[in-house]
Amino acid sequence: MIRRRNRRRRRGFTLMEVLLVLAILVVLGSLVTVGYFKIQQGAYADAAKNQIRAFDTAIQGYTLAIGTPPSTEQGLDALLNAPSDLRQVSKWRGPYLGKDTLPLDPWGNGYQYELIDASQATFRIWSNGPDNQAGTEDDVDPSREVPNA
Repeated sequence: MIRRRNRRRRRGFTLMEVLLVLAILVVLGSLVTVGYFKIQQGAYADAAKNQIRAFDTAIQGYTLAIGTPPSTEQGLDALLNAPSDLRQVSKWRGPYLGKDTLPLDPWGNGYQYELIDASQATFRIWSNGPDNQAGTEDDVDPSREVPNA
């Protein structure tokens, strides 16, 4: 009879064993979650860079047709709609993007555009990143990145 009692008691897990397994699962789950969010943010930044390259190509087409890139005031909307202040509207051959609306960045915010020098056709396009605050560390601005050495 003593043997039967020992067998019955050893059938289940102790509270300590269950808690230990739960603690291990929580640690593993948190490691996976942190890794996932880092990968996701990197993918969002890459998607924003690709969209900025597409804007760059469209602005080059606009510049070839009009003679200068859009002004800062005209912004990226000039790629979809002929600006009302164009001297020769007939030169505008748009839309220069294959969409009806300006795409948003991966975080759901609009891209920023600034004409730096019209005579040099230099401009800057960037995303304010996930915090949507200009000038912070999470901004996606390919023009300010240091190329790999």
